Amino acid sequence: MSGFEFVFSLFGLLLGLALAAGLGGLARALKVRHRVRIGWPTALLGLFVTCDVVTFWMYGWAMRDAIEISWPAMFGGFVVTGLYYVAASLVFPDDPEDWGDLDGHFDKQRRLVLGAVLACNVALLTTVTVLTDLPPMDLRQVIITWSFFPVSVLAIAVSDRRIVVACLLWLIALYPLSLWWQA
Repeated sequence: MSGFEFVFSLFGLLLGLALAAGLGGLARALKVRHRVRIGWPTALLGLFVTCDVVTFWMYGWAMRDAIEISWPAMFGGFVVTGLYYVAASLVFPDDPEDWGDLDGHFDKQRRLVLGAVLACNVALLTTVTVLTDLPPMDLRQVIITWSFFPVSVLAIAVSDRRIVVACLLWLIALYPLSLWWQA
């Protein structure tokens, strides 16, 4: 087993559990959708967290040659993947029928979820910067990489749900845009 395989066995497990927590919450909400309104904000938040977890997993693979086994790498990776797990498990309530309308749950939890995902991305960008060279600054990097941070902060800071939903739509659009718009 290589060092990367050893390190990533823990991270992969936690990221897989994060995806399972999000999907489990979605499944519980869908089972009671005839009594509970899920709403676009909650659905978009779940999609955003899922896309970001998968993207983090892909970055882990891309950086496999640069990651060394060390206490900071293991603990830092644990903190980040643990944050993803917590964020994913907060998107949907444990018992959706307690809410009646998941928009109320969204309003209560979105700052924590978005803040956790933002912290994970700050950690990722810091790690990429330390272990590799940043790609040259061009229009693609500014839009796809750097717009993520102010839009995330805006979604955390504002109270108007319409603005938060617009921010989530932008953040979600960045994932297919990054595939379509290759450097």
